[in-house]
Amino acid sequence: MKRLLPLLCAAVLLSGCSKEEAAPAPVRPVLSIRVVAQSEESLGRFAGNIQARYETNLGFRVPGRIANRTVDVGAEVGPGDLLATLDPTDQQNQLRAAQGDLAKVEAQWINAQANARRQQELFDRGVGAQAQLDIAQTDLKTTGAALDQAKAAVRQAQDQLNYSQLHSDHGGVVTAWNAEAGQVVTAGQQVVTLARPEIKEAVIDLPATLVDQLPTDVEFKVAAQLDPSISTTATVREIEPQAQSATRTRRARLTLKDTPEAFRLGTAISVTLSSAIEPRTELPLSALQEVDGQTRIWVIDPQSQTVAPRAIKVLSRDGDSALIGQGVKPGERVVSAGVNSLKPGQKVKIDEDRAQ
Repeated sequence: MKRLLPLLCAAVLLSGCSKEEAAPAPVRPVLSIRVVAQSEESLGRFAGNIQARYETNLGFRVPGRIANRTVDVGAEVGPGDLLATLDPTDQQNQLRAAQGDLAKVEAQWINAQANARRQQELFDRGVGAQAQLDIAQTDLKTTGAALDQAKAAVRQAQDQLNYSQLHSDHGGVVTAWNAEAGQVVTAGQQVVTLARPEIKEAVIDLPATLVDQLPTDVEFKVAAQLDPSISTTATVREIEPQAQSATRTRRARLTLKDTPEAFRLGTAISVTLSSAIEPRTELPLSALQEVDGQTRIWVIDPQSQTVAPRAIKVLSRDGDSALIGQGVKPGERVVSAGVNSLKPGQKVKIDEDRAQ
């Protein structure tokens, strides 16, 4: 018995020492993300370009063959500048014919005037007949009407000759040519498009199904494709009522809130549609843990560097991410991987500082 007592004491001492010297739980390195709330819902991104709100399609008032074009696409023109000309041969021939007819009628007018004066003088002296005077005066009136008609024909022929030149109605930028030199065009056929650059707008094509579902508070963010830092917002000015049969899209014209200098006519743009929503958070599916039918996440305490589980409300899941409606606040840090091996109060080491 005396021999067993020291052995028992030694065992008790060894047991106490092993409890005091037990190694603490290891610090677990984890991947984490910082929560960022989303207050807007993206409805899509579409390509478009900057166009002038007001464009004019110009054409010749007379038919003919285009002789030359004096400006190219992109040229700035002022009011009355010459844009193109037709071969004026036909119009010149019509003018010469009208001028010849006018000279002929003018000669007849002179003769009618002289004859009317003679008949009036003879009648006044009593040697002329009333019938002859009436005929002379009738001829004078008829010739006078023919003279007015001939003069109008000359003016019309002169106008036709002038119409063989196409001038700009207002200042602007040439955005398109629809006819080339040597091409025969009809009267009124669209030849050139002239845009007024002072008022610009964004033009995009939207799917017809999306147009019908656009919320009233939808916001368009317009950015230059080459430099996305150049951007502004826009609102809908008009949407074509009928979809294009080939693409099933409807053209939308957007009024720009501001017009950056870099937004020149024809500039390629990227338009993002978004709508205001209740604040929500997007987390990767790897950050979620299912326990007893409840979804939770592990939140990191920045002071103690420990983790604690927290129940959340999942709004939807899509691919590798989930939308969280309740249970997490902006700025909090959440474990993004390895959640199934964590324990409440466990210390962790943050290896990466990523923001969602």
